Amino acid sequence: MVNIRVARQSDIDKIVEIYNQAIPTHRSTGFISLLTVDDIQEWFNKHKPDFYPIFVAEIGDRVVGWNSISAYREKRLAFRFCAETSYYIDNEFHRKGIATLLLDHVIKECKHLQIKTLIAYILEHNVASMGLMKKFGFERWAFLPNIADFDGEEAAHTIYGKRIY
Repeated sequence: MVNIRVARQSDIDKIVEIYNQAIPTHRSTGFISLLTVDDIQEWFNKHKPDFYPIFVAEIGDRVVGWNSISAYREKRLAFRFCAETSYYIDNEFHRKGIATLLLDHVIKECKHLQIKTLIAYILEHNVASMGLMKKFGFERWAFLPNIADFDGEEAAHTIYGKRIY
């Protein structure tokens, strides 16, 4: 049974651990060096339960994935009803529907959070994430060719978007 709840400070170590699993793959983030709790603490602090929350998926008492809702173009208030979603799943729990549950939960929370539009930035070779976006009715709104460079291997960045309400 998967439980989804708002992240707490005590989850930050696991959030960093899961994120660091993704970094060496060069498939789902532009970071190329592993992060520490100190590296993300400020980012974590900006996410409040009723304003740009981070949700975790847990099985038993183990956090197995997370999904954040972040400001898009922070401080530019014309964009205040648009947010970015990012999700990462523990490697042991890939292909078990955790990302689907998290994204479904986030979409359902958007109306309460007054988020009218949700976007996701995805590296073009992350086929699984593009499939998830399409499953939920997101469309590719932008394509930025070869702007990521992983030790000489270039990749495009795509922006998927969905109007929620």
